[in-house]
Amino acid sequence: MFKPRSGVITAALLCLALCLSQGGALAQTPSASPSQQGSTTREGMPTQGFNPDRVELHEQELLGKLRNVQGNISIPDGRASVLIQQQGRTWRDYRRGPLLWITAACVLGMLGLLILFYLIRGRIRIEGGRGVATILRFGAFERFMHWMTATSWCILALSGLNVVVGRRLLLPLIGNDAFTTFSEWAKFSHNFLAFPFAAGVVLMFLVWLRQNIPNRIDVEWFKQGGGIIGHNHPAAEKFNGGQKAVFWIVMLGGGALTVTGLALMFPFYVTDITGMQLAQVLHGGIALGMIAAMMGHIYIGTVGMEGAIDAMDTGSVDLKWAKEHHSLWVEQEMAKIATPISHPAE
Repeated sequence: MFKPRSGVITAALLCLALCLSQGGALAQTPSASPSQQGSTTREGMPTQGFNPDRVELHEQELLGKLRNVQGNISIPDGRASVLIQQQGRTWRDYRRGPLLWITAACVLGMLGLLILFYLIRGRIRIEGGRGVATILRFGAFERFMHWMTATSWCILALSGLNVVVGRRLLLPLIGNDAFTTFSEWAKFSHNFLAFPFAAGVVLMFLVWLRQNIPNRIDVEWFKQGGGIIGHNHPAAEKFNGGQKAVFWIVMLGGGALTVTGLALMFPFYVTDITGMQLAQVLHGGIALGMIAAMMGHIYIGTVGMEGAIDAMDTGSVDLKWAKEHHSLWVEQEMAKIATPISHPAE
C-alpha cells in the first residue's frame, strides 16, 4: 500500500517542478510594450505600431491616426454608422479659419472701397439738376419682382452672415437668450424666403433676358468708365454694361445658391455627407461674392447716383437722367411715341 502512494507523491513533485520552470522562463521573456501590441487593425491592416485598443490612448492621437470612425448599427440607414470623417474635420477647420477671413474681405473690404470711392468721386449728379419731364422706365410688375427678390435677398444675406459670424460678433452684444431667439427666427426666414428669392430670379430671367444680352455697346461702355469713373456718359441701352453684369451675377449666382441650398435644406436626398459639406462650402462662397456685388449695386442705385432710385420707386425717371445714362433706350422710346398709329381704311 505504501509504494503506490509513494509513486503519486513523486509524480506530483515532478509536475510542480515543471510548472515552476515554465513560469521562470515566462518571467525572463520581456513583454511587448503597449505601443507594440496590436500592430494590425481588426481588419488585419498594419497601423505602423498604432493600437486603437490601447488603454492610455488619447483622443487627439486616435483622431489623427484614423481617417474615419465608423461602427455597426441596427437601423436601416447605413449612413448613420459614420461618426467622424476626415472631410468633416477639414470642413470644420475651414469654417473656423479661412471662411471668416473671406467674409471680412468681401463685406468689410467692399464697404471700405465704397466709402473711399464716395469720398473721391462723390455723388454722381444730374447735369443741370433735375428737370420737369419724366419717362416710364419700369412697370408695376417689373418693380414687384425686383423688390420681392431684393427683399428676400437682403434677409437671406443677413441670416446667412449670422451663421458665419453671429456667434463671435452678435452673441457678446445681446446675450445668450436674445441671440438664441434671433438665430432661430433667422434660420426660419432663411429657409422659407429662399423660395420667393428663387421665384424672383426665374421671373427676372424670363422678363429681362432679351434686354441683357451683352454686345459691343457694352464693351465701349466699360472702356469709357460707364459714366461712373470720369465724367463721360457713354451710350447705353435700357440696361447698360454694369447692369447687365449684375443681371448675370444674380442669374448664375442665384441659380447656384438655389441648387446648393436645396441640397442642404433636404439632406441626403441627392448626396451623402461629403457632398453636403461641399455644397455648404460652395453655398457660402458664392453668397459672399454676391453680397459684395450687391453692395456695389445698392450703392449706385441709392446714394451713389442721383435719380437712379426713382426707376424702382415710382417707375418713372427724370428724362435728363435717362438721356445721360441710357441714351439709346430713350431714342427708342421717343421713336415709339413719334410713330403714328396706322388705322385700317374704312
